[in-house]
Amino acid sequence: MNMFELSKQVLTKVSFDKTLFKKELKKSLKWLKKEEAMLLKIWCLTTFVQYSDTIREVYETWR
Repeated sequence: MNMFELSKQVLTKVSFDKTLFKKELKKSLKWLKKEEAMLLKIWCLTTFVQYSDTIREVYETWR
């Protein structure tokens, strides 16, 4: 399993808690290549619509 798939798996498992989700998303971005990080953003925005504000916030402060 690569880091991209692992990140998706972890984010799915912690999606019950917004704070934990944000923490794990930030962690994922440290390990992923830029292309993978952008794919993860798209996946997150479509999968976790309820956290779209959090996802955008994390990506705005990323790199």
